[in-house]
Amino acid sequence: MKKSSFVALTLGTVSGVFFALGMCMALIPEWNAFQPGVVFGGVGLALALVTLLIWRRMEHKAPIRVSGRAVLTIAVGIAGALALGVGMCFTMVWGRMVSGIVIGLAGIVVLLCLIPLTKGIRE
Repeated sequence: MKKSSFVALTLGTVSGVFFALGMCMALIPEWNAFQPGVVFGGVGLALALVTLLIWRRMEHKAPIRVSGRAVLTIAVGIAGALALGVGMCFTMVWGRMVSGIVIGLAGIVVLLCLIPLTKGIRE
């Protein structure tokens, strides 16, 4: 295993644990730890960004360029994930099965649109 891969694996795992613990702290009402959970989640996200920057530097890759296509791809991914999650909440939490399935399927279709958006369509 390359040194850069090991560093990225380690830092990525730590950031994932911080983020997951923070979200649990914020979203489980029995824990009464909303504010510390938001802090832990923010630390996890910041550590994930630092991990990406460190890994790219160790691999001698060019800095990330922000383009319109990258912003569109991120926006489509966020919208699809949110629609899928809202559909799951409609179905499992609020007991609205049909509308939850429709919203969840719409989210899946939006997420599937990421494939041609990122890879392109070729013959």
